[in-house]
Amino acid sequence: MSAASRAPLRSNRATARVRRRAALGAGAAVAALLVSACGSGGTSGGGGDTHFITGSDGIATVGKGERADAPDLSGETVDGKQLDVDDYKGKVVVLNVWGSWCPPCRAEAKNFQKVYEDVKDQGVQFVGINTRDTSTGPARAFEKEYGVTYPSLYDPTGKLMLRFEKGTLNPQAIPSTLVIDRDGKIAARTLQALSEEKLRSMLEPVLAEK
Repeated sequence: MSAASRAPLRSNRATARVRRRAALGAGAAVAALLVSACGSGGTSGGGGDTHFITGSDGIATVGKGERADAPDLSGETVDGKQLDVDDYKGKVVVLNVWGSWCPPCRAEAKNFQKVYEDVKDQGVQFVGINTRDTSTGPARAFEKEYGVTYPSLYDPTGKLMLRFEKGTLNPQAIPSTLVIDRDGKIAARTLQALSEEKLRSMLEPVLAEK
């Protein structure tokens, strides 16, 4: 085989190696994000330029003038519909990351539905992000069992969570809950299952903002 004919083969092999490395890198990032999956979450505070403070209740908050924009969170729901969180600008959004396989998610599900029913007419929208379910069937069964009526994006590999910038209030465990203010900025986050009372205490300060 001539040197000229060997060159395209070497180029194709190099391209394949690059693609394999990129795929492995993306998989490792998702795995790192989900390493504490279904845990109770941490209570470490912000530092440097993060601007957020974590209270003794495990809820981290950011002052109104220092909040980061929520990333693009759009795609197909577990019901096969299209949803874009950005369409809810002007409302306060409660974003909950969950999986049907996750015991703490099951423990908090009815609390979320109860609070949602109480506040949905006050300019609040709840949105779930279902992750690590290999199909939508278990997620739909979960919603039926716990009476969940708000929509959830289907994100089996955690790609939506990787869109949050480092140093912001990004979801780092399952379950995670974030409150996004009316301007589409991340106001609060917790990395633990929430009681009804704690969920209300997380939401109410942002809902009270003018």
